[in-house]
Amino acid sequence: MTTQTSGKAPTTSPSASDLDYNSPEARRSARKVVWASFVGTSLESFDFYVFAYFSAIFSSTLFFPELDKAAAIIGAFSVLAVSFIVRPIGAIIFGYLGDRIGRRSTLLITITIMGLSTGAIGLLPSYAAIGIGAPLLLTLLRVIQGLSLGGEWGGSILIAVEQVEPRRRGFYAALPQLGSPVGTILTAALYLILPAILSASDMASWGWRLPFLVAFPLLAVSLYLRLAIDETPLFKSLLVNNKRERMPVLAAIRKHPVAIVVAIGAALLGIGSYSLMNTYTITYGVVTLHFAYQDLLIATTIGSLLQLITIPLFGLWANRIGSARIVAIGAAGTLLIAFPMYYFLQFATFPILVATMIIGGILPTLSWAALGGLMSNMFGGPIRYSALSIAYSIAAVISGLIPLTTAALANATSSAWWTPGIVLAILSVLTLVSAIVAARWKRPVDDLSAN
Repeated sequence: MTTQTSGKAPTTSPSASDLDYNSPEARRSARKVVWASFVGTSLESFDFYVFAYFSAIFSSTLFFPELDKAAAIIGAFSVLAVSFIVRPIGAIIFGYLGDRIGRRSTLLITITIMGLSTGAIGLLPSYAAIGIGAPLLLTLLRVIQGLSLGGEWGGSILIAVEQVEPRRRGFYAALPQLGSPVGTILTAALYLILPAILSASDMASWGWRLPFLVAFPLLAVSLYLRLAIDETPLFKSLLVNNKRERMPVLAAIRKHPVAIVVAIGAALLGIGSYSLMNTYTITYGVVTLHFAYQDLLIATTIGSLLQLITIPLFGLWANRIGSARIVAIGAAGTLLIAFPMYYFLQFATFPILVATMIIGGILPTLSWAALGGLMSNMFGGPIRYSALSIAYSIAAVISGLIPLTTAALANATSSAWWTPGIVLAILSVLTLVSAIVAARWKRPVDDLSAN
C-alpha cells in the first residue's frame, strides 16, 4: 500500500499532464540528464565486454594457473557468469532505493560502485603473487559489479524518460541504449590497439590491466554529469503527494506479476542477441569458420558504429507509433532473417561476415532501442524503478545462459549452421509475443494514484 499523507489529501491525484515538462529550464535539464544517463550505460556496457574479453583471453592463465586448461577456462567463465546471477539481488536493493530515496541519488551510488569495482580489477595481484586470494578477490569484485549493474539500467532509463512528457519518451528512452554500442566500440578498440603496440609478454604481464583502469576516468566523467542533474519531476511529485510505496519491490511483484513477465519477455531479444552475437557467434567465426579474431572485432565494431545512427532514429519512430510496436517490428524482422543469416555466414567471406553483423544487429536493435520506452510505460511511478530493474535483471540472467546453451546445442548437432538460428528465433518469438501484449497494455503512464 502507498504511504498516506497526514493532512488533507488532494481531491485528485496528479498525472503526467500536471507536471511542467516544457519550460526552458526543464528542456535544458532533460538534455543534461540524457548525457548523464548515456555515459552511465556506456560504462555498464564497457564493463561487461571488457570482462568478457578478459575472461576469454587472460583470466584463466592469470587467476587459475593451477588448473588444467579446460578447468581454468570453466573457472574464468564462471566468474564472468557470477555477475548475472547476483543481478536480481542488486535489482531488489537498488530498485527499493530508487523508488524510496530517488532516481538521481541511487544512480550516484550504482555508478560509483560499478566504476570503482571495475577499475579495481586492473589493480589486482595475480595468482602468482598472492595465490588463492587472487581468484577470490576477482570473484568478490565481480559480485560487487553484478549488484550495481542490477540497479543501473533501470535508473538510467528513468532519469531520462521522467524528465520529458510521455509523448516524447520513446526517443529519450532510446538514447541511453547508445551506451551498449559505445561500450562495444571502446572495448574492441582497446583490444585491437593494445596488442598492436604491446608485445604478447607485456600484455600478459601488465597490458591486460589498462582496459579496466579506463573505468576510473569514465567514472569521473559520469559522476561529474550526474552530480549536475536534478531529480526527475515525477519523483518530486511522488514526494510532494506522499505517494511512495513502503516496500516497492514487494508491491511490484504482488500487484503486477503478469506485467513483469511481459517485460522480461520483451527484453530477451534486445539483451540476448547481444550475448549471442558478441560471444557465441565470434567463437563460431574463429573456431568453425576460421576467421581471424581481429576480423570478428572489426565486423562487430562496424555494426556498433551503425547503431549510433539507428538507435536515435528508432527512438524517434517510437515517438510516432509507440515503443511496444517498435519492439514487435524488430522481433518479427529478426525472426525472418534468423536462419538465412546463419546460412550465408557459413560461406565465410569477410563481406558476408560484416553483412551478418550489420543485418543481425539492426533488426534486434529495433527491439533494444525501444525497450526502455516499452517497460517504463507499463508501470506506475511509485514502483517503476523496482519493476524495471527486476524485469531487466532476470532477462539478463536468462541471456547470460545463451552462449552456453547455444554451445551445447552446437555440440549436439556437430556445429550445424542452423543451431544459433534456433536460439535467435526462439528469442524473437518470445519478444514478439510480449511486445504485442505490451502494446495493448492499458495502464495510464504516470498515474500517481495507481501503481
